[in-house]
Amino acid sequence: MTVYNLPDLPYDHNALEPHVSARVMELHHGTHHAAYVKGANETLDKLSELGADPEPAALARLERDLAFHLSGHALHSVLWQSMSPNGGGEPQGLLARQIESDFGSVDSLRKRLSGSVNSLQGSGWGALAWDSLGSRLIVQQIHDHQSTHAVGALPLLVIDGWEHAYYLDYQSKKADWVAAFWRVADWTMAENLLDSLVQPTNR
Repeated sequence: MTVYNLPDLPYDHNALEPHVSARVMELHHGTHHAAYVKGANETLDKLSELGADPEPAALARLERDLAFHLSGHALHSVLWQSMSPNGGGEPQGLLARQIESDFGSVDSLRKRLSGSVNSLQGSGWGALAWDSLGSRLIVQQIHDHQSTHAVGALPLLVIDGWEHAYYLDYQSKKADWVAAFWRVADWTMAENLLDSLVQPTNR
């Protein structure tokens, strides 16, 4: 059976300081993200043990668990690529043009995505995603890791709004963490993904 693996960070734990401390990165990647990977693998094992005629309540619980852990793994994998010690710049090429078309400007997108994180009730994420049905960029406020996420929308750039992402550095000032994120934001993966998703005739 396929197993999920914790990806290596693309930079050292202290590479994003002073905006994200080494201690936060160590805990966030090595403890929290690792727990979602472990949870996804363990849930797959339990699902495989249910047999051909599973008890409905047990099946439903495990399917919810898999969605939670697997979505947590996926979003964190995008998060590490959404930040860089050389970040803080501006999107380029097709992504820049698509942002202007769908949001009016990069500044408008930043405000929309920041607002999605700052207005979270409880734990969740803000995500810039590609809506494959509408062929447009959208901003999503994702509760926990999976709730209110639109099917068919691929996250391109994400901001983690869970307390473990910022509390040691910013305490209850989540907005300060969101502002700091933009100082290390890296658009490279979002640009590459969008280039691979958009048909040449639509560019």
